[in-house]
Amino acid sequence: MKRIRWILLAIVLAAGPLLLSACKGGNNHGGAAIQKTAKYHCPMHPTYVSDKPGDCPICGMKLVPMEPEAASTTEKKETPSSTERKPLFYRNPMHPEVTSPVPMKDEMGMDYVPVYEDETTPASAISDRATVKIPAQREQLIGVRTQPVEKRPLEFLVRAAGRVAHDPDLYNAISEYKEALRGRSGVKESPLPEVRGESDSLVRSAALRLRQMGISDAQIRDLSKGDQSSSNLLVGETNGKVWVYAQVFEYESGMIRPGQTMEVTSSALPGKRFQGKVVAVDTILNADSRTLKVRAEISTPADLLKHEMFVDAVIHVDLGTRLAIPEDALMDTGTRQLAFVKTGEGLYEPREIQIGHEAEGYYEVLSGLKEGEEVVTSANFLIDSESRLKAAIK
Repeated sequence: MKRIRWILLAIVLAAGPLLLSACKGGNNHGGAAIQKTAKYHCPMHPTYVSDKPGDCPICGMKLVPMEPEAASTTEKKETPSSTERKPLFYRNPMHPEVTSPVPMKDEMGMDYVPVYEDETTPASAISDRATVKIPAQREQLIGVRTQPVEKRPLEFLVRAAGRVAHDPDLYNAISEYKEALRGRSGVKESPLPEVRGESDSLVRSAALRLRQMGISDAQIRDLSKGDQSSSNLLVGETNGKVWVYAQVFEYESGMIRPGQTMEVTSSALPGKRFQGKVVAVDTILNADSRTLKVRAEISTPADLLKHEMFVDAVIHVDLGTRLAIPEDALMDTGTRQLAFVKTGEGLYEPREIQIGHEAEGYYEVLSGLKEGEEVVTSANFLIDSESRLKAAIK
């Protein structure tokens, strides 16, 4: 019995180094497996995976470590099988325009990046932009948001500097016109046609001067009916109303019409807001300032607005109901206007559009978009960068 025990002890002692070596080999194999699953990928280009840290060769961003589950999934994808998708071609990571039909390495030893069928995108109508496909996870990462193109009531605000008018010249012109009317009325029964003709000529001349000063035909007719509102152009009493002259820049002058609402504020009267109507628009631009004078009659309770007081004027221009997009959706290159339209799940197509007026947070759309389409309002510049990169590659 003792002999058997000694034999067993000898066998265990002899097999000990072998068992220890096997254990060590097993540990090394496990370490190699762990090391093998240590993968890094680009947060902007998740399809690029590397087994060591560094920078993305496509965009230059720092590679981030992948979760073990993601790394194992990537390894499984790298092992082709009958049920897995197959790459269409392989792309040089440093020179994306260089492709290969089979896997290979570039001159620096880096693996070509596989490109799969669902990663290719339709062609774009814009030569220097391409349609972009963005996975849902990456959409959340970069904060992509969209908003539908829709019709909405638009209002354009024309902001201008102005002053409360003290205008003796216009007052005198109005007085001359009224005097000419009275003179013509006094000689209308005259038997002398020369007298009647001269009085008619004086009325026409006075009316012409008023038109040159921006007074409309409708206002001239009101003056002929005895309108006395012009007295506040000369004397200190405002009688609850004053004339305000606003200087509108040339590029906005074509939108101003009599009857539009004007709001007036003054730093001398904080918290006070006065409202009235545009009554006349000059027909001649100021050659030096390139502005057009707009006249409005403004109500001033308690005669708060005084002659020659400086004011800030806002003229409300109603554009009606128009097709519009949010201002964040527009990308203006200086020579053209672009927007990115969502055409499918994760697909964003660059679209050249034509815009009209800007209306308090929105742009009027003249062409290039249809009602109901979705445009990108956030992360436009990131999508545009990738769109231009893809176009350059193609």
